[in-house]
Amino acid sequence: MARFVKKQKQEIGVSPDELLFRGRQKTDEITLRIIDYDSENLEENAINKIQEALEFQEKNSVTWLNVDGLHNASIMEEISKGFNIDSLILAEVMNTRTRPKVVEHKNCIFISIKMLQQNSETDLLSFENLSLIITKTVLISFQEKKGDVFEPVRERIRKHKKRIRNSGTDYLAFALLDIVIDNYIYVISVLGEKIESLEDDIAIEPRQSLIHEINNYKRELNFLRKSIKPAKEMIFALSKMESDLIDENSYIHFKELQDNINHASDATDSYREIMSDQLNIYHTTISSK
Repeated sequence: MARFVKKQKQEIGVSPDELLFRGRQKTDEITLRIIDYDSENLEENAINKIQEALEFQEKNSVTWLNVDGLHNASIMEEISKGFNIDSLILAEVMNTRTRPKVVEHKNCIFISIKMLQQNSETDLLSFENLSLIITKTVLISFQEKKGDVFEPVRERIRKHKKRIRNSGTDYLAFALLDIVIDNYIYVISVLGEKIESLEDDIAIEPRQSLIHEINNYKRELNFLRKSIKPAKEMIFALSKMESDLIDENSYIHFKELQDNINHASDATDSYREIMSDQLNIYHTTISSK
């Protein structure tokens, strides 16, 4: 399979708004969770049917519906009909290979971004597509599998932090995206420490195995760049978007996202240059010896 462009033969000719799962299924069970809150009240429940979430649309509060698992077309259809969301958007949600993007529709904003997580115990990197649909009072997040990456945001809501409890769905979207980008920076920092640790070995005791390590790190870095560069474009587009669904006070927070994604992008460029220098030093040292 091609590394950068992936298309299954059976997908050719399929209508763009057909609710067809495109990707690798990462969970068997679909999990639905609701958090509904305002400045005074909080309700948090696991639900079994989308129908249970529809009643919250009538409330003057912020409703966060989180969907873990993207392969159930009937659930996506219920979301489309129940929340009056174009099926074209839900078809995008079900395509895990979609490029990071932000698109404003007539009654919502659709955001897609790649989410990376580094397991500190196993050192393994997990990768999944995150989609957000933002309406005036409801934010729907879609993850490929169940996880706790957004638990810090839930804790801020539970602990009655004023900024998030007094803000709307636009600020909630910022809080979730902020977690995603912070994970970018963390993943890059972990890889960066490995890259920097090679410098002394290259200068003092150059060996063939170092070339293999550098090449492995280059592949990892290129993988990160493939996610971060389009995410940067998406964040910049979001920060410039003029929408009735984004409060004027929220743009300062989206500017913060800009700064953070710039930091992540610049770091990948810096480490790319470092590895190029390391290769030059390696070959110079070998030649001198």
